[in-house]
Amino acid sequence: MSQDSKVKTTESRPPVQSKARKTLPVLDPSGDYYYWWLNTMVFPVMYNLIIIVCRACFPDLQHGYLVAWFVLDYTSDLLYLLDIVVHFHTGFLEQGILVVDKGRISSRYVRTWSFCLDLASLVPTDVAYVRLGLHTPTLRLNRFLRVPRLFEAFDRTETRTAYPNAFRIAKLMLYIFVVIHWNSCLYFALSQYLGFGRDAWVYPDPAQPGFERLRRQYLYSFYFSTLILTTVGDIPLPEREEEFLFMVGDFLLAVMGFATIMGSMSSVIYNMNTADAAFYPDHALVKKYMKLQHVNRRLERRVIDWYQHLQINKKMTNEVAILQHLPERLRAEVAVSVHLSTLSRVQIFQNCEASLLEELVLKLQPQTYSPGEYVCRKGDIGREMYIIREGQLAVVADDGVTQYAVLGAGLYFGEISIINIKGNMSGNRRTANIKSLGYSDLFCLSKEDLREVLSEYPQAQTVMEEKGREILLKMNKLDINAEAAEIALQEATESRLRGLDQQLDDLQTKFARLLAELESSALKIAYRIERLEWQTREWPMPEELAEADDEGESGEGTSKDEEGRASQEGPPGSE
Repeated sequence: MSQDSKVKTTESRPPVQSKARKTLPVLDPSGDYYYWWLNTMVFPVMYNLIIIVCRACFPDLQHGYLVAWFVLDYTSDLLYLLDIVVHFHTGFLEQGILVVDKGRISSRYVRTWSFCLDLASLVPTDVAYVRLGLHTPTLRLNRFLRVPRLFEAFDRTETRTAYPNAFRIAKLMLYIFVVIHWNSCLYFALSQYLGFGRDAWVYPDPAQPGFERLRRQYLYSFYFSTLILTTVGDIPLPEREEEFLFMVGDFLLAVMGFATIMGSMSSVIYNMNTADAAFYPDHALVKKYMKLQHVNRRLERRVIDWYQHLQINKKMTNEVAILQHLPERLRAEVAVSVHLSTLSRVQIFQNCEASLLEELVLKLQPQTYSPGEYVCRKGDIGREMYIIREGQLAVVADDGVTQYAVLGAGLYFGEISIINIKGNMSGNRRTANIKSLGYSDLFCLSKEDLREVLSEYPQAQTVMEEKGREILLKMNKLDINAEAAEIALQEATESRLRGLDQQLDDLQTKFARLLAELESSALKIAYRIERLEWQTREWPMPEELAEADDEGESGEGTSKDEEGRASQEGPPGSE
């Protein structure tokens, strides 16, 4: 029984662990849950950053709402504690992979400065209330150490918001408010230290009517600090040393704050101008060019109206340049999510492979046409097809007034001219005049781009040609005889090519045989030459050549003996 119970207990443990993992998951630092937790932590950090100094400098505020402050204080402490727990359950990237091992996460977190600051911010300094009293909120100044969490939340929000420039301005205004708030609290505390109403610079005596109210005290201090930090002037002159030091410090802070504000605003304006330049073409250069070339005012007005339409209605014509820094696959996904629905409406592209459509989406070029502007004219060479995204276009006669049909959003034209269909009676020429009735947004797909994509998808090319053929049949624009002639000519050409390929293969085979025979003959000749050389070495030498050889050897021996005796006797007169 005991063994069975042990087995049951061991078997019942894994579900408990899996349940614990579900209740306390590992957070992705780039995920939504972590982002919203950071936004939650903004409130306790801002509460401590603003309220503690205010309670310390305005005694009436501390005494009047003591219970509320205790509730808010320990609620923020609870959030601080939960934030440490979140830190222990927040993964990190290693080699691009999210680490979810809680042991490694914990060991990494405890070795960082962030862990030290988080612990220091939760040191229970409130215990000193027992000795110093409940009205000493300065004991909670260590809660300021959690301010880096506020900056992290602001950075994440700036990258996620759709209006980063507006958020930067709002963040800057918040920083300015916090600085003025702190300065106003310090001004009131200094006035209390020097004595209310002692001179014109400090806060007036609260005994005067109206100056005893807490709201008046804070608003007067905030107004006075705003005048100092904005260097507006119109403030009483300081009279004591403490007042002079306070003014000097505020002036230095004002100079630094003014430089920071100017730099931040310049950065925001520059980013906005850069974004506009990236989204919309620069019209200043075009306007200057038209002025230098003395373009007539009517045409110049049309160009200006076109630029104005782009900016007012947020039309973009350079999407490729905007998305160029994204990875290729991510750029394709963005383009697919924006334009795939439009491309899939085209009849010849329906039922095509998804990968083919993704390739084509990256090739689409947005174009905007002004009212009365011709997209194409009859007889023009068709090098691209158009898909209507927004607006209306009319098929007009040669006079430009008579309308045969009106094309709306989702329709397309010019698709047949970019596909080489055999028997096409119109060839690659435009068969109609297309004019924009108002401002029209089109997608343009060039013949070269389509051919480049279809070279990787031959099956899709066959399907598209068949669909184009069906469309031409319905339009009575397909010459069956010409198509048959082209098919016969293509088959004959392919047959000749196959014959040439076969002949080339035969020639290569014969050439290989000749080369092999040549190598074999060369080896045989070399072998025979070597054999003849060995045979000639064994032949007997003729008698005349043998006698001449003997005389030469004896002569050489005599000369060698004479030279030896001469060397032994030495030179004459040596004795």
